[in-house]
Amino acid sequence: MIEIFIILLGLIFGSFANVCIHRLPLDLDIVKDRSHCPKCKKKIAWHDNIPLLSSLILSFKCRTCKKKISKQYFIVELLTGLAFMFFYKTLGPSFDFVLICIIFIILLIIFFIDLKHYIIPDSLNFSLILIGITKNFTTQDFLKLNYNLPDSLLGGALGYLIIWLIIFIYKKIRNKEAMGLGDAKLLSAFGFLLGVKPIFIILFVASVLGLLFVLPSLLFKNRSTGSIIPFGPFIILAAILEYFFNLQQYVVLN
Repeated sequence: MIEIFIILLGLIFGSFANVCIHRLPLDLDIVKDRSHCPKCKKKIAWHDNIPLLSSLILSFKCRTCKKKISKQYFIVELLTGLAFMFFYKTLGPSFDFVLICIIFIILLIIFFIDLKHYIIPDSLNFSLILIGITKNFTTQDFLKLNYNLPDSLLGGALGYLIIWLIIFIYKKIRNKEAMGLGDAKLLSAFGFLLGVKPIFIILFVASVLGLLFVLPSLLFKNRSTGSIIPFGPFIILAAILEYFFNLQQYVVLN
């Protein structure tokens, strides 16, 4: 019974994450306004707004205008439901469970916003940074976060400084922006969460993932070398890989 409740809780938070993904880049209220179709702007009835089910029943179309609704809504809700279940199974009813669920939701919102709009709202990055700092004053249980305050603070500072330097140097040489400061703040947040050493491997793996993503389109000339790509999702994927597989153990950093 509790497992069903956790999955439903995840689906509800996934639905809220979709609201944030759609509204935050547009500076719209994420709490008061009712959900509406992004195409015809008609308000969505509660029975057409049930996580997962409504998308399937309506065949990913708006009931009013019949235009297609992005499958992103379904994917985000499904991922959140599955993630909440996974976290509960591994951590149980604990403070760690609540903390990792909050971090996951924020990262999921950042991932899809940057993927679509090439921006990372400061409110999301600063929320992660705040969590990264305050978690040092909580008890350490099962999460593989860094609970050493000096190392956490240094990781946060280095995470920001490294990307800031890349942006600064690239702009001096090419007179173009290599990345955005949103990426610097995101890497800084992972520095606060994970400490100093993971920062370097996260940046390296994110760069490799970004290159693998863009390489086919460059080879087939579907994209120019000056094209913008969202780097935030690759930072997030690299951080997830580092968190679960401890990639730094395969690299000599000392």
